[in-house]
Amino acid sequence: MKKIFSSRTLVSIIVAFIVIVSLIAGSNWWAKRTNTPPFLQRFGNDLAGGVSRIIAVPTTAVGRTANSISNLLDTFEENKRLKSKIDEFAQDKVHLQTVEEENKSLKQQLKLKATLTDYKTVSAVTISRSPTTWQSQLVIDEGSNSGLKKGMPVLAGAGIIGRISEVNTTNSKVALISDTSSDANRFAIKIKGDDGDVNGIVTSFNREKNQLIMGQVTSNNKISKGDLVETSGLGGVIPAGLYVGKVASVTTDDYGLSKKIYIEPAADLGNITTVMVAISQIGAN
Repeated sequence: MKKIFSSRTLVSIIVAFIVIVSLIAGSNWWAKRTNTPPFLQRFGNDLAGGVSRIIAVPTTAVGRTANSISNLLDTFEENKRLKSKIDEFAQDKVHLQTVEEENKSLKQQLKLKATLTDYKTVSAVTISRSPTTWQSQLVIDEGSNSGLKKGMPVLAGAGIIGRISEVNTTNSKVALISDTSSDANRFAIKIKGDDGDVNGIVTSFNREKNQLIMGQVTSNNKISKGDLVETSGLGGVIPAGLYVGKVASVTTDDYGLSKKIYIEPAADLGNITTVMVAISQIGAN
């Protein structure tokens, strides 16, 4: 029985071999006749193609993800560089504006200095100005070691902006002309009108308009817009003849009894960066 089974097996193998050889031969013959790849080759190609597609899907996805991450990192770095450039441009712009303001201020000082023939001047820089006392005072970087004394007039732009109220060795405090607090020593000024001088004092300050307000007017002389305003010298604190500004408008009080004169100061009292202290040379040896 075992021998018969072995014979049948052998016969089956031989038959199978003949069938396979026949299929291969037939496939090759058909391939040559129809100009197409043999069946087994097509089968192998299809199988290989399917496997390639299966492998290609995750590989492509991984590649795309890697490219996306790389592009994102490149974009992030580029944005970082651009932001750095923008910050540099902003800093340069601020620096340029500061230099331009300083140059403008220095040119105004030179022009102003040329008119102060009876004064020696000391240039100084504002080093402190508190928001709580913005309208009333500031601190400059020159003091007694530069010859400064209490009461000396301080100028900026094209005219007077205050006087020295306190002197230290290396710095000084300046009481501004816009200081209208109850204990302030008000500035005595006069208007050079066509009909004669009109005296008064600085009684208030309009911060929004950057305008001084003159009150306690002692004359009924005509006052016109554009009339020049200067220190009067009354009171003996500030010398006469220092330019203050120009008349901007003239009104009356709520009762229509007294004049209220608005003055456009020669300097921007809200932006004082550099100043000059005037030291009188009259009577000096």
